Amino acid sequence: MTQPDETSQGHGRRGVFVVGDRVQLTDPKGRLHTITLEQGREFHTHHGRLAHDDLIGRPDGSVADNSSGIAYLALRPLLADYVMSMPRGAAVVYPKDAGQIVMMADIFPGARVVEAGVGSGALSMSLLRAIGVHGELVSFERREDFADIARGNARAFFGQDHPAWRVEVGDLVESLPGAVEPGSVDRVVLDMLAPWECLDVVADALIPGGVLICYVATTTQLSRVAEAMRAHGGFTEPSAWESLVRGWHLEGLAVRPEHRMHGHTGFLVSSRRLAPGVQPPERNRRPSKANVDAAPVPGVPGAETPDDDWSAADLGERAISEKRVRRVRRSVTETSEP
Repeated sequence: MTQPDETSQGHGRRGVFVVGDRVQLTDPKGRLHTITLEQGREFHTHHGRLAHDDLIGRPDGSVADNSSGIAYLALRPLLADYVMSMPRGAAVVYPKDAGQIVMMADIFPGARVVEAGVGSGALSMSLLRAIGVHGELVSFERREDFADIARGNARAFFGQDHPAWRVEVGDLVESLPGAVEPGSVDRVVLDMLAPWECLDVVADALIPGGVLICYVATTTQLSRVAEAMRAHGGFTEPSAWESLVRGWHLEGLAVRPEHRMHGHTGFLVSSRRLAPGVQPPERNRRPSKANVDAAPVPGVPGAETPDDDWSAADLGERAISEKRVRRVRRSVTETSEP
């Protein structure tokens, strides 16, 4: 199997469309359709059919007419396009959050990164793009079916198994010490229900100055992981934020915000690993004891709430249908195989 070079690493598809390329078709109303080119196949809608052969051999950014004369713009999908349309078992990390993670965690070419909570592989692909073929991404996923879906989605996008990616099926706390050497990991990204449970093993794996960034859905999780970072003593003062993206309608003089926007998807909280034996400087401003006692936050040490058995349902997420996961897993495995 040919490995991608530095210039083509990532999707790596350039030039004219060839058999096996994914192509994103945009109709005159802006509706998107993604197809995989095959000789002799046709793309059908109730407005007509478009032959794949009419696209094969044409350059990226071409326009092709279907049998009814409707023009379709044909482009190779960007990673953000692919992530939002690919088969999924678990919810994906949205491109707006993946971009924040790559930048704010300072994911660089050649970095050694550990990720926990692979889901459908959306964030993994952004991390792989950032570290390149000379980096290493070690991803941990508890569910083997989710791991298979993520591998299949990444294989379909990159066109092969990415040489810098290793997926481990298992629990991060149990598996990380045996998977990496202590003090050898540059960055850790946790997308999981209870990241505070992993701080000890993450601290052992990170190099001094390494970055830990956690993606959580609720303020309860955000407070819990921030307090755990402070209590651990081996991390800098955590920083937390969220990003909101609002598109704009552009039509002549009718320039205004879109009616829909990508609002809250999750919170990001980051910190850096201190050198061994170093104590963080004492914080100058602390919440008063009266305020803490008057308004305890569930999940924060001292609050009278359960410490374990967190589930997606506890956080208001929809339950994932096992039947759907099996169907997506089978579909992704079949379509991503060479």
